[in-house]
Amino acid sequence: MKRRNFARRPGCSVEATLDLIDGKWKGVILYHLQSGTQRFGELRRRMPGITQRMLTKQLRALEEDNLVIRKVYAEVPPRVEYCLSELGESLKPVIDILKAWGESHQERLSCAPPPPVVKKKRAA
Repeated sequence: MKRRNFARRPGCSVEATLDLIDGKWKGVILYHLQSGTQRFGELRRRMPGITQRMLTKQLRALEEDNLVIRKVYAEVPPRVEYCLSELGESLKPVIDILKAWGESHQERLSCAPPPPVVKKKRAA
């Protein structure tokens, strides 16, 4: 993915960081890779809402940004594994803080599970 040239604009470190982990899925992928090397299918199972095409696209972008390392094994069938690069590992504290914040504010967020429905009995 094309990235903006942040070198010309000092003081935009937050923008540069958010540009790397933008979108709905990159942060989630980075979070799941914190637990170690995973294959494509494992990542897909951990994120049931993502399509195969989107996961491929996001992994390629993370690889291009040097946050993820893709290792292909010359086997039949081919095996591909993904893990965090050194740069990706350095984002662990950021991802952990995002996770903690989300957990503490989940009730207010739109992604929170809906409250249970309580059915009222009709008065006779």
